[in-house]
Amino acid sequence: MESTHTTVNADPAELAKFGALASRWWDPESEFKPLHDINPLRLAHVERKVGGISGKRIVDVGCGGGILAESMAARGAVVTGIDLSEKPLGVAKLHLLESGQTVDYRLTAAEDLAQETPGHFDVVTCMELLEHVPDPASTVRACATLAKPGGWVWFSTINRNPKSYLFAIIGAEYVLRLLPRGTHDYARFLTPAELSAMARQAGLDVDDLTGMTYNPFTQVYALGRDVDVNYLVGCRKPE
Repeated sequence: MESTHTTVNADPAELAKFGALASRWWDPESEFKPLHDINPLRLAHVERKVGGISGKRIVDVGCGGGILAESMAARGAVVTGIDLSEKPLGVAKLHLLESGQTVDYRLTAAEDLAQETPGHFDVVTCMELLEHVPDPASTVRACATLAKPGGWVWFSTINRNPKSYLFAIIGAEYVLRLLPRGTHDYARFLTPAELSAMARQAGLDVDDLTGMTYNPFTQVYALGRDVDVNYLVGCRKPE
């Protein structure tokens, strides 16, 4: 479904960048290896915090090629995946033929879906998107609107400080080459305080702040208190 939103909250260069990589989305050794590696860890955390996802209505905002959306469907959730990049969505739909899972993928903006189905979802996930959009606060507001009263909204993004520049850009893109060069723009990173303020302004209560770290020697990701680089924010929409 084409978006009818008058001012789409998306950067054409960002959409083109991920569109060009779309064919490699489901290759666990490709540029998307970090997403494949962190997905089980992150999904388990979300599932634990929300009290299980089986049977719950979930929308994955900025779903890309569907790694998270499909894994949630495999756990029994009723999943909608939305994105504004056509090629990754096409890859996501094709992968359903291989996996046998059911996900409702749509080419639409979070702001537009929020107008159509406010208060519809038990859980809203928005992972690795806020640092790629021109107006992250608009995305946060849309996610808040999509959640039903009592529902959960989850964001993941990258902190903005010298350490995150060193690890997320110099380390990940240039030294370890975990990601293609130019994947991230440091100026678009958000501190936990900034994201928490956006969430509160959107009417959400911040319930969980969890960091994610990567050990380059063991090549293992872990969740914990260190939010210096990557972090997750879990919010509740008041009843």
